[in-house]
Amino acid sequence: MKPQNFAEKAIWISIIWTYGFYAIGGLYILGAVLAWLLFGHLCVKLWQQNDETPVEERITIPWGVRIWVVSMLVMQVALVMGHLDFNLGLGEIIKSTIGWAKGWALLALYPLIGCLNIRPQLMYRAASRICAFTLAISVPFVLAFYVHLPQKLYVSPLRAVGGPGPDFFEVMLYEIDPGEHKPRWRLFTPWAPALGFVANIYFFMVLRDSDRKLRWLGIAGCLVMCQISASRLALIAMPAVWLITLLLSKLSRPLTLIGLGIVSFISSITLNEILEAIETFNEKFTAARKDSSRVRAALGRIARYRWEKEAPIWGHGVVEKGPHLVEHMPIGSHHSWFGLLYVKGIVGFFALAVPMAWSFGDLTVKAQKSESAQVGLSMVLVLMFYTFGENLEILAYLFWPGLVMMGIGFNAKDRLQEDKPRVVALKEVSEHS
Repeated sequence: MKPQNFAEKAIWISIIWTYGFYAIGGLYILGAVLAWLLFGHLCVKLWQQNDETPVEERITIPWGVRIWVVSMLVMQVALVMGHLDFNLGLGEIIKSTIGWAKGWALLALYPLIGCLNIRPQLMYRAASRICAFTLAISVPFVLAFYVHLPQKLYVSPLRAVGGPGPDFFEVMLYEIDPGEHKPRWRLFTPWAPALGFVANIYFFMVLRDSDRKLRWLGIAGCLVMCQISASRLALIAMPAVWLITLLLSKLSRPLTLIGLGIVSFISSITLNEILEAIETFNEKFTAARKDSSRVRAALGRIARYRWEKEAPIWGHGVVEKGPHLVEHMPIGSHHSWFGLLYVKGIVGFFALAVPMAWSFGDLTVKAQKSESAQVGLSMVLVLMFYTFGENLEILAYLFWPGLVMMGIGFNAKDRLQEDKPRVVALKEVSEHS
């Protein structure tokens, strides 16, 4: 599997060389630069496109992608209005707009990039390779804790470029959880739960790789990432998204509908037991990491209260650090919905809710026939899970391969791309016969 065009080469190198970019502290910068570079490439392709462009090279922008583009532009409008409401000044607006270009804008740009001629098989192979490599490189990272090597090796000088914080430019061997006093590993991500997030994104691409050995090594790499990150959400999201995708992608089959009817009947007569089981699970989930759950809950309460009382429509415009109670963490962090309500108000809230809901419906329909749409649906479900545990904006530079897969899944030409190797082979056979 080799890249065949500029977009595929750029994506292939960016994924395969993840640890190389991490070593120089360039991953955060890469995520934004790659997005805008390939967006420029897409614009050139669209400009050059005419009636003589071969069908297999034509670019179409499906409605699912257009809705993401409009919604992320609405995010920018909410950001500007929030700044104006609190008299934050032109300098702050420019600074926040640059942050938007490196964050929320990526949620529109990468699905757009997925409209380029990028083969989903290439994405699956790149994911398998980086996860298989992670499986191998995680061993020295884990050993580093047991031989008492220092946690932090260095902070990249690229920190001077600017970013959300030093965590994004640090090269760490491991970290100690302040609440549990146990080691956790974050590898190439800024904090341990983010590693579990990325593992979930790659897992559903690795599952589709045609190379059996690479696929199993990649799966093992994803499971190791979830385990060493000690992320509760990662361990729950992976099997849940797998089961939900399997169910939703077979909704058009009679057996699935019959099965759902039986499950619905059984659920109705055992509702009390199910509710008790959910409550028990929730209590154990919260108790597993008490300090983390306490801080997350407090951050959410503060964000919701101040949104309702101070800025319900456009939000506060900027992030603000919380009190000592939440260890001075930014208000609304660790939760995309509360974060949006606080920073961008109800407008920002719906600017994410609408494209998420549309993507879920659109990809569920297309997943009945398209393998790539099934992968795209898995990506949307993973994002939905993580809206309740992470700020999507700040980690978009890491999970962008999932956004590209969503764009591929949205595209009506996706079916042609999946069959392209076979079509090319058939053409070659006919030319030689």
